[in-house]
Amino acid sequence: MESVRLDVWLWAARFYKTRSQAKQACDASQVRANDEVAKPSRAVRVGDTITAKIGDTRRIGKVLILSEVRGPA
Repeated sequence: MESVRLDVWLWAARFYKTRSQAKQACDASQVRANDEVAKPSRAVRVGDTITAKIGDTRRIGKVLILSEVRGPA
């Protein structure tokens, strides 16, 4: 697997509870990938930096592995 959709990765990495919440956040320009506003269909690759605004909190993460499956908390 070389890349994954951003909304799927945000859901699998537990940034958001549902994939639709991740998609809505991307559509509202609350998610940035490598300091660029990102659409939900953007391809995420290992090494990318993802910044997501969730309420009043800003979460920053670096993509170390790709997954389309949500694992245990």
